[in-house]
Amino acid sequence: MLTKEARIAVIGAGAIGGITAAFIKQAGWNIEVVCKHLELCNIINHQGVNITGIKGKHQIKLKAIEKISDFSEPKDLVFLATKATDCVATARDLIPYLTSDSMVVSLQNGICEHALAEVLGADRVIGCVVGWGASQNAPGKLEVTSRGEFVIGNIDHSSDDRLVPIQQMLNLVYPTRISNNIMGELYSKLIVNSCINSLGVIGGVKLGQLLADKRVRNIFIELMREAMSLAAAMKIMVEPGGGGKLNYYTFLKGDGALSNLKRHLTIRLIGFKYHKIKSSSLQSIERGRRTEIDFLNGYICDRGRDLRVSTPVNDAVRAMVLEIEEGKRKISLNNINELLNSTPS
Repeated sequence: MLTKEARIAVIGAGAIGGITAAFIKQAGWNIEVVCKHLELCNIINHQGVNITGIKGKHQIKLKAIEKISDFSEPKDLVFLATKATDCVATARDLIPYLTSDSMVVSLQNGICEHALAEVLGADRVIGCVVGWGASQNAPGKLEVTSRGEFVIGNIDHSSDDRLVPIQQMLNLVYPTRISNNIMGELYSKLIVNSCINSLGVIGGVKLGQLLADKRVRNIFIELMREAMSLAAAMKIMVEPGGGGKLNYYTFLKGDGALSNLKRHLTIRLIGFKYHKIKSSSLQSIERGRRTEIDFLNGYICDRGRDLRVSTPVNDAVRAMVLEIEEGKRKISLNNINELLNSTPS
């Protein structure tokens, strides 16, 4: 069992990683943070992490290092909060600093757990859904933008006493529950991110404005339909999203006007509740970095191709985001009209 003497690391000091590390450290745990960028490392070491938003104002000191190779000692527990695009390379760098009993908790968007297990071994990898939102407004200045939860579990769906102390630790940030269907939980979030994150990049606006647009809501629904068709082919039982409030099976049931109206109203309510959220992929683009599109809609496209499940809307979204990354397309709500051409008539 983990005690306060456990050697803990958070790799990635962006919004999710920085906030998670700060509240765990505030409770007295022994934790180091890998920052990647020297400027951020210096800010955290000298000033600490500045947290604002719906959890109040906090200034929390942390020990920050620039590289995994700077670790002072092997780690018992690692929270991996890098971008999905960096997670496999980071896992390879991490191997010399893990013991046979070490655990690595994946805090990525998308589904990275099986790729991490190939590098680290399945016994070491703990799946995790991050069900709350945050933004990095400047280096070391982080804002909690929405409430929610963590969900953790073993990727082979087995029960595991090791999960309890991890749950208690993450409870310091937001309530955490243990699931025996973590792949269904992860896929549930993948669907939401494949809609919100990717359309946020394409449109360039916050969630409230995005989901007020009927055209966007129509695309949102078709992205979900394709994702759920793939889930059936993969034999994944998808858990409800939105904190248990969005049952995808019920949401997509029915083809009449009333059923469609209910779907649009549900999406509008999501937009009202989380109106301030800015897509993390859009934030990446604004900082000149790559998005995680290949681990979001790309995951659906690639698995769909493998299993012969048609995913034309996800394919179009993926292609459009990649064009934006490459500077071949401007971010604009005008892109939505083009996407509509890929949806069923």
